[in-house]
Formats: sequence, structure tokens, C-alpha cells
Amino acid sequence: MPDFAEAPSLFSDLDDVTEAVPLAQGRLPSYIRDHRKRLRARFMDGGAQAMPDYELLELVLFRAIPRQDVKPLARRLIEVFGDFNRVLSATAQQLRDVDGVGDAVAIEIKVIEAAAHRLSRARMMQRHVLSGWDALLDYCHTTMAHRTTEQFRILFLDTKNVVIADEEQAKGTVDHVPVYPREVVKRALELNASALILVHNHPSGDPTPSQADIDMTRQIATAAGALGLTVHDHLIIGKSCELSFRAEGFLDG
Repeated sequence: MPDFAEAPSLFSDLDDVTEAVPLAQGRLPSYIRDHRKRLRARFMDGGAQAMPDYELLELVLFRAIPRQDVKPLARRLIEVFGDFNRVLSATAQQLRDVDGVGDAVAIEIKVIEAAAHRLSRARMMQRHVLSGWDALLDYCHTTMAHRTTEQFRILFLDTKNVVIADEEQAKGTVDHVPVYPREVVKRALELNASALILVHNHPSGDPTPSQADIDMTRQIATAAGALGLTVHDHLIIGKSCELSFRAEGFLDG
């Protein structure tokens, strides 16, 4: 199994520079240089849809490993984590546990993940939830669908049902996350919110709610209603789909 020598920092010794200027370590071998050029051209011409996961991952790895064939590492990461999205969602330590991954690769991957989250969040924030429902679901799936532990988030809405805040309230284990209705309602009042959308993920991939999920949602809805706040929905995010408490009849009104 080959060793992968990463660049000393995220922004130095980029392969474009290596191709243009002979360095002490030698020029990039032509077969690697040509492969990178072809892969970039295919991406620019056909977009990500025309590329398998490991090739898209190669493009990400080019910056972190400028002078070596990164295809074996890209394939290894896909094999370990399952697909491109799960590679991006892996923790930095999980990535480093893969042979050939060091700080430069881990940082590059986590930067890509952060950019994806920020882009999907920007499309969702400050929009009416009804007109921006698809963007809201896309954001929830992007940030939560591939997590290995449960996370509970709340989207706070104003009187016009525009999202004014998105906050992570709690983290948990693979099958449980602690949520306290009093804290949820308290935070809504602090933000002067009028309504809430609750969101959490099921790492198992199955969005079917547990009895604990149902009971917790009703407790929050009761506490919120006593103070004039509305719980519009509770979304459970699975690997490839979501479940709406409102649509399934778990929320009254």
C-alpha cells in the first residue's frame, strides 16, 4: 500500500504550481498531470453528475496531495465510509484513521463539508418556510442525514413564518438525544420567535419516530402553545428521506 505525502500546508505547493515550475522534489509525473487535467476538464464540461464519487473526491484531494496519484486514496475513503457524502460527514479523527490521511486531507475535506452546509443554509435562511420548503429540506439533509449520532436542531420563525434563526440544541448518541421542552421554549422567547420547526436525525437511516420522539414533541408543543408559540412541524431526517410529524398526524391543529 503506497504512502501518501501530503502538502505541508493547505495552501502551499499546489499541483498547478508544480506543473509550471520544476521544484526540488521534481515535476509532477506526466501521467498524473494529464490525469488531473482530464478530470478537471470533465468536471467543468459535464459537472459532478457525470463523475463517480471517487473521481469527485480525487478533485478534492488534488490540493492536499499535489504530487501523487490520489485515486487509490479516494477509492479507499469511499470503501471505508460508503459514498462521497459520508466521506465529507466523517469526523476529522475518523478521516485520520484511514491509512494515507493526515491533517491536510482532513482539513480539505472538512472545508468542503463546511462550504456545502453554508451554501444550503444561505438558501434556507430569511425565507418564508412555505415558499422555501424544498430548500429547508435540502439543508436538513445536507447537515444531518449522514451524521453518526443524533442531533436536535430548531428553526425559529417570526410572525411571517420567515426563518430567523437555526440552532443546534443538543447532541446525543446513536439512538438518543436529550431535549428539554423548557429550554426550547425559553430560547424561542429570547429570540422573539413566533413559531418553531423541530428537526432531528436518525443515524440508523430510518426516520420512523419512536414513542419517545412522539412524547417529546407533544410536550414541546404543549409548552409552546401555553405561551402563544406554534410548533409547525417536527422533521426526522433519515439517510435518503424524511418524516413530517404534521403530515403523519402526530401534531394536532
